[in-house]
Amino acid sequence: MAARSKNKPHTRPEWDDLYRICESQSGYFSRADAADCGFSAPLLHHHVNAGAIHRARRGVYRLARFPTSDTEDLVVVWLWSGKAGTFSHETALVLHGLSDALPNRAHLTVPESWRIRRLTTPSGVVVHHARIGTTDRVWFQSIPITSVVRTIRDLVADQGDPDLIRQSIAQAVQRGLVSRELARELRAALNRRDRSRVSG
Repeated sequence: MAARSKNKPHTRPEWDDLYRICESQSGYFSRADAADCGFSAPLLHHHVNAGAIHRARRGVYRLARFPTSDTEDLVVVWLWSGKAGTFSHETALVLHGLSDALPNRAHLTVPESWRIRRLTTPSGVVVHHARIGTTDRVWFQSIPITSVVRTIRDLVADQGDPDLIRQSIAQAVQRGLVSRELARELRAALNRRDRSRVSG
């Protein structure tokens, strides 16, 4: 995936560099991405007024003529997080193809340090706070999502629907995404959770 350049920012706007970033982000880019490519805030404003660039939300933009994609709404949310978030829980489950139940809200996990931030969460987004290591993160098109195992574990820990979780485990085994041994561990964790809810 395209990352912010570690080199000195351009002194003049470079459309080719900006386009390369947008290619890996469904046509979208952040204000920081634009700055790395030599686009100042006034220049961005000029191109927005000219119609070459669309403003998706505060600090997030889109090349006007870039083809649309199925995940672009999620890309906007990811860029809102400064590329620090990872889609998780029910959202990741759908993107892994382990659920047909489309969630009415996007679930995004951000670092624990974000708890102290006073940010306005985008409408339709549920923010979770947790550390997600590199082994727990995979890419789906232009966005990072939690791995299958991490997704199911998060749903167990955060009181996800038990029937949905069991269905997801069964499908994951059938598709060879998790081993039968690991599936037994996940089911056992779910059963322990459900027993504790009943006894509580």
